[in-house]
Amino acid sequence: MAHGWEMQHDDSVVVIGQDVGANGGVFRATAGLQARFGADRVQDTPLAEATIAGMSVGMATHGLKPVAEIQFMGFLYPALDQIVNHMTRMRNRTRGRLSCPVVIRTPHGGGIHAPEHHSESTETLLCHIPGVRVVCPSSPARAYGLLLAAIRDPDPVMFLEPVRLYRAMRQDVSDDGQALPLDRCFLLREGADVTIVTWGAMTLESLRAVVALEAQGITADLIDLATLSPIDSETILTSVAKTGRLVIVHEAARNVGVGAEIAAIVAEHGLYDLQAPIQRVAGFDTIMPLFRLEHDYIPSVQRIVDAVQFTLAA
Repeated sequence: MAHGWEMQHDDSVVVIGQDVGANGGVFRATAGLQARFGADRVQDTPLAEATIAGMSVGMATHGLKPVAEIQFMGFLYPALDQIVNHMTRMRNRTRGRLSCPVVIRTPHGGGIHAPEHHSESTETLLCHIPGVRVVCPSSPARAYGLLLAAIRDPDPVMFLEPVRLYRAMRQDVSDDGQALPLDRCFLLREGADVTIVTWGAMTLESLRAVVALEAQGITADLIDLATLSPIDSETILTSVAKTGRLVIVHEAARNVGVGAEIAAIVAEHGLYDLQAPIQRVAGFDTIMPLFRLEHDYIPSVQRIVDAVQFTLAA
């Protein structure tokens, strides 16, 4: 929906990627766009991620707004050369003469019984690159509004789409062209006892954990990070100042994850508000296992509840 709205109202928006045209993308996110807008604006590419990213840079510096799809996050790595060395440096390299309004969409995370390279959660790699925003929606409505904002942004945006959410939930979304703000967290639930920060598909498990905790008389601020880089530290710090406790939940490996950066921000700017140590509930520092074990890897509702109970008992 967001693709269609923006392409209808901005002729400079184009869509490129493997199978995005006739097939409508591996998860059907671009279904119908080629029939509606033509093959000039919705172009299938070879299976060559570096080429897709490089084409996007060329298009963006010549007045277009490419929205490129990489089929799975595990296929993104060949494109990092173009992203790091060209896409994110264009504004700095040209002293502001050129910007690079590119959106790269890619499915993110596991949980759908996919093979190797199809279940990656390596958002930290992207968050460490200066000059690029990293966005990860948690619902269809959030995806619609954030994708519109990403396409309208004059600089590169990496748009990570949680694979479990493609089919896990349905939601009525008004196709009204209303964007949601980038660089902002969203407060999904309000409570008094603990702050839970999460993003992407882990929002569902975190919501279920909050419901389970409420049955025990424990209430939580549940924050959807949404924009992983830059981080909206103000919203998180305000919540921690109220609750005094923080639990961070993410599917990616624990080591040097985005959760570690959030913990560092709170330790630096909100240490005296904390009443207990910060807890991280994360994937393990291993490759995402194949499907028989993937749900042992992905943080569960019980692991989140246990982390909250631990920090409340500290």
